[in-house]
Amino acid sequence: MTMKTVHMAVYDTLADWEVGAATAHLANNGWHREPGTFQVATVGLSVEPITTAGRLRVTPDLALADLDPADSAMLILPGADLWDGDALVPFAETARRFVDAGVPVAAICGATFGLARAGLLDDRAHTSNAAEYLTYSGYSGGEHYVDAPAVTDRDVITADSMSPFEFAREVFTRLEVSEPRIIEAWYQLFAHRDPAAYAVLAEYEAANAR
Repeated sequence: MTMKTVHMAVYDTLADWEVGAATAHLANNGWHREPGTFQVATVGLSVEPITTAGRLRVTPDLALADLDPADSAMLILPGADLWDGDALVPFAETARRFVDAGVPVAAICGATFGLARAGLLDDRAHTSNAAEYLTYSGYSGGEHYVDAPAVTDRDVITADSMSPFEFAREVFTRLEVSEPRIIEAWYQLFAHRDPAAYAVLAEYEAANAR
């Protein structure tokens, strides 16, 4: 079994609630096709601690300058107030390097604005908090905007800030974390509190533990 690292960007004002469903279940759940396959590492502009919107202090595992797409299974970009300025442009530039290397990027909320500014949404189906929001980026991909919680087009996942579970489902699907029916059961359980979905996950975990 080969351990795969999913890198999550961290920076001041990071929106905690948008990415926890994806990262927690990538790192810890037994319903994966191969439990223990994924680990999550955090990436900052430097290795200095950052403070999230929820006032959590996070010390990055590595600095952005040391991140190589060849060492990563995916780059996750959370939303943050800073995306509306220039502070996080280096992360958008890194996202372009990832996509050029064939490594997927998943962006939610304000991070979609960063991808738009970088030109990554000009020719891809995508979503965000609102179509009007992305127009301020100056991008030319408005005709490809989709009014949906989360969208995947080739190696780019986008989502709005209100849809952490839909975002996570797209991440799991792109990474092929498990069978499609198991990923959907996870989504139905956590997003819609469907007790039947819990039974599907429990049965799958029990069968794969033998």
